[in-house]
Amino acid sequence: MSAVSCTPTMGRPRAFDVDTALEKALEVFWRNGYDGTSLSDLTEAMGINKPSLYAAFGNKEQLFLKAIEFYENRACSFFLPALEKPTAYEVAEHMLYGAAMNMTDSDHPQGCIVVQGALSCSEAAATVKEALKNRRVEGGEKLCERFKRAIAEGDLPADVDAEVLACYLGTVLQGMAIQATNGATSEQLRQVAQMTLQAFPRR
Repeated sequence: MSAVSCTPTMGRPRAFDVDTALEKALEVFWRNGYDGTSLSDLTEAMGINKPSLYAAFGNKEQLFLKAIEFYENRACSFFLPALEKPTAYEVAEHMLYGAAMNMTDSDHPQGCIVVQGALSCSEAAATVKEALKNRRVEGGEKLCERFKRAIAEGDLPADVDAEVLACYLGTVLQGMAIQATNGATSEQLRQVAQMTLQAFPRR
């Protein structure tokens, strides 16, 4: 955890925890969408004033991207840790069951902000929309590379197309995110995960 001291226009310097502030900002962006979130919404939730926000995080767009980075590196994140699993099947299993649990967690908004954020962005927020798209593409590329390694190691059948398999799994995960925002329960998404794993190629 790191702390930042910023000097507002009036009064003494104010110290705040950066991770806590990012967590609060993340929740506001997640609930309201990028376009629906104002600087006043952010400063109120984060407990800081506008000069402190600008000094620590830059503008609204920069804060959003920092919040997304924080989101992807939370302790409960499942995508990147899944890539370290010893088999391709366990990679998919960790991702799917992790999504079923995390995307329906009542401690935060439902679904996935990386998916929802891009869907709700207006043309005025094209830079943010593009950044979210690039993160999804990058995730797909990492998953594809992991499946290619699995093929080379003999963990997946040689005739498996790693790119198609990664796209398939990514499509299911994004669909689960949408279903979670529509009110799907953890158990319902676990059933989707189970059915997906039944079709997953194994040696």
